[in-house]
Amino acid sequence: MASQDSDVVYLVYDGDCPFCSAYVDYVRVKESVGTFELVNAREGGAVVEDVIKHDFDLDEGMVLVMDGQYYHGHDCINHLALMSTSSGIFNRVNAFVFRSPTASRVLYPVLRFGRNLVIRLLGREKITTSL
Repeated sequence: MASQDSDVVYLVYDGDCPFCSAYVDYVRVKESVGTFELVNAREGGAVVEDVIKHDFDLDEGMVLVMDGQYYHGHDCINHLALMSTSSGIFNRVNAFVFRSPTASRVLYPVLRFGRNLVIRLLGREKITTSL
């Protein structure tokens, strides 16, 4: 990932998905994480290209890029829960549910199904076809 700052934590998400957009609006990560940048996958760019080069399907889940590691789908949600603050009811519930790797693994396919259904109902293209 030569074109990105390794001290920055990136969260690549679908900006056309109302659920994904709401999630990234509400999730708060601890200041100890450092710089945290949201990247709308539909806008492309170096971070999105890098994630795609690493064979992550952005239509199947968000990707967290941190310390040279990539966390996709349920792993992404789990790591975000571990890094989240306790400010606000959303962050407390998110942390309570998704801090468990097992809960993240079990619940994430349900979230992904809902996201994919809404994207279809809204008539939006898949991310991979819109880039």
